[in-house]
Amino acid sequence: MFAGTLKMEMNRNRYFLIGVLLVLLGSQFRMIDSFVLNEPTTRALANMSRNATPTPSDSFSTFLMQVHPKPTKRVHPPRWLGLAMIAVGSVVSLHALAIPRNG
Repeated sequence: MFAGTLKMEMNRNRYFLIGVLLVLLGSQFRMIDSFVLNEPTTRALANMSRNATPTPSDSFSTFLMQVHPKPTKRVHPPRWLGLAMIAVGSVVSLHALAIPRNG
């Protein structure tokens, strides 16, 4: 190995941590209906999708843009995403229990 490089081993503790985090994040996605991105994230998303500015779709939104000019985007994650994350997280956590301990 080269001096100064770190090699991170994926042992059972890290697998278990990833699994638990996926289960918790999946349960959060099951509880929410939508979430609103802040202004810098919305602008970065608009730049990545090659839109010049996030355009409002109705007259009430254009009125709000004059009063409150910070653009935000509302994201509606699909309903199945939370269940998929919970399922993958539980499989990874159970896999971590099946890995032999390193003494």
